[in-house]
Amino acid sequence: MRYHEYLVAGYPIASGVIEGACRQVVKDRLERTGTHWTIDGAQAMLKLRCVAINDQWDEFTEFRIQRETQRLYPHTTLYAIEEWPMKGAA
Repeated sequence: MRYHEYLVAGYPIASGVIEGACRQVVKDRLERTGTHWTIDGAQAMLKLRCVAINDQWDEFTEFRIQRETQRLYPHTTLYAIEEWPMKGAA
C-alpha cells in the first residue's frame, strides 16, 4: 500500500488493528500444527469463527435449523396448509 499517499488524502490507516483482527480470526485457527485446509473448508471455518466472535451463534443455529428443515422436508408446509379430509370421520 502507498501509506504516504493515503495519509495525504486523509484516508484512515489502521493496519495494526486490521492485522490483529486477521490474526485472531484467521491465523490462530487455521495455522495450527498439522492442519491442512482446502479453500472451501478454510472459508467455511472462517465464516463460523466470525459468527462465534460476533456473538451471533444462537441466531445462526436457529437459521441453520430452519434451512435444513426446509431442505430435508420441503413438503411439510403443504401438510400445514391442507386440511386432512378424514378429520372428523373416526
